[in-house]
Amino acid sequence: MQVSDSSIRILAGLLEARTGQQLTMNRRWRIETALSSLLRDRGIATLDELITILVMGKEPSLSQRVVEALLNNETYFFRDRSPFDQLSHNALPLLAERRRDAKRLRIWSAGCSTGQELYSLAMLFAEDPARWSGWTIDLMGSDVSETAVERARAGLYTQFEAQRGLAVTQMIRWFEETEAGWRVAEKLRRNVRFQVHNILEMAPHPGQFDIILCRNVLLYLSGDKKRAAFDRLASALAPDGWLMLGAGETVIGQTEKLVADRDRRGLYRLAGNGFEERRTALG
Repeated sequence: MQVSDSSIRILAGLLEARTGQQLTMNRRWRIETALSSLLRDRGIATLDELITILVMGKEPSLSQRVVEALLNNETYFFRDRSPFDQLSHNALPLLAERRRDAKRLRIWSAGCSTGQELYSLAMLFAEDPARWSGWTIDLMGSDVSETAVERARAGLYTQFEAQRGLAVTQMIRWFEETEAGWRVAEKLRRNVRFQVHNILEMAPHPGQFDIILCRNVLLYLSGDKKRAAFDRLASALAPDGWLMLGAGETVIGQTEKLVADRDRRGLYRLAGNGFEERRTALG
């Protein structure tokens, strides 16, 4: 399937208008693969024919399906593992101390894709019951993709997806094998919630999250939209909370509202909140 420059421009404009994401050069190779099944399902012979239908604007639902197909939903359980170790060994114990009276934590997985990141967090808490007994842990995931959110809510994965990133013992403990696939156990599913949300919009209720994970999402935004996204994330972060980005992402040169936590690699805090300064002064 040949993809003309004009078709790429139309698809790029549609994707950015709906999601804020750019169809960068290193993503354009996916166009043929991403849209082939959609063309086959709809009986559309060529990409040019698809573009003609989109431009005519007679099928809004088709536009949404195209956008959904172009999104990168790559994820897996405990992806890159070290960020979860950082949370488990450093951030969460400190938050447990700071919140010991309220016994409540709010965590937001922004750009959660099909849910593996949020279910990984749910496993962290469930596997440490002594520390979190009596706590209210609000785990929320959001994504701009309606299809991804539907899958996340169902908690249903193929065997390959369920095995990816998990130890065998974790898979056996936290999944139930069904005829349709491997479903996350009810005791985990009832502790998470998902919703469709664009990171460029106001943060989902209730705001003021203790930890926000937004990994490998901002890579696809232009400079202006990236700054706007950082503004939204900063406004949703608790004064002493942390933002976690992907390994290839940073706040440097992107925003003045967030700074790197020098003691916790990969975590960022609100600039000028005083928490790190007070800790240093106390020794």
